[in-house]
Amino acid sequence: MRTTVLVRFGLLGLSSLLAALAPAAYSAAATLEISVVDEEGRPIEEVAVYATPTDGAVAAPAALAGSEPQAVMDQKDLQFVPHMLIVQTGTEVTFPNGDDVSHHVYSFSEAKPFELPLYKGNVYPPVVFDQPGVVVLGCNIHDGMLGYIVVVDTPHYAKTDEHGLARIDGVPSGDYILAAWTPRARPAALPASRQITVGEGPAAAEIQITGRLSPGHEHKVSSLTWDRY
Repeated sequence: MRTTVLVRFGLLGLSSLLAALAPAAYSAAATLEISVVDEEGRPIEEVAVYATPTDGAVAAPAALAGSEPQAVMDQKDLQFVPHMLIVQTGTEVTFPNGDDVSHHVYSFSEAKPFELPLYKGNVYPPVVFDQPGVVVLGCNIHDGMLGYIVVVDTPHYAKTDEHGLARIDGVPSGDYILAAWTPRARPAALPASRQITVGEGPAAAEIQITGRLSPGHEHKVSSLTWDRY
């Protein structure tokens, strides 16, 4: 019967059928809620969490298909906004300068070394972040400006809120490697990645970061103090 309907109504029938099936298809994807706490159970804000399929099957970001830039790292009040940006590998990021003063954005990070010499406004084309890793941003004029771009090989990522919670919607059923990153912990102190299984219903996980955490970044003071930078 379904084949007959498609033939009779052509594209209109096909569109209607796909629309009807869409909710059912979406229901197969779960919401993954991740709680990040310290060793005393206190929530940790501004932690990047991401789930990477173990089979390596991930969708390419829209930027690779020639769309408009997907992400923005702005500069306002002598700060990078947001302080930490998470993007999928292959994403284009623009760096507009929303301040009245000039900035000189750069990074020496292995994942994406680049430089945008002294400028105001939005004069540079997007920068493509094509390798996974953490990209530390600075300004050659204002030492207190510090920002991060966390580049991950998955579209399933989020950042924890003030309650230490991150919510990732639309995660298909399957096995994933769950990881977390924050600039407040030294690399050796970050929790080890672990495998989780996501079904068709809501899923939850907790990540604990142990050891001393550095204070949150004060935008008027340089925080490039640890040898990893």
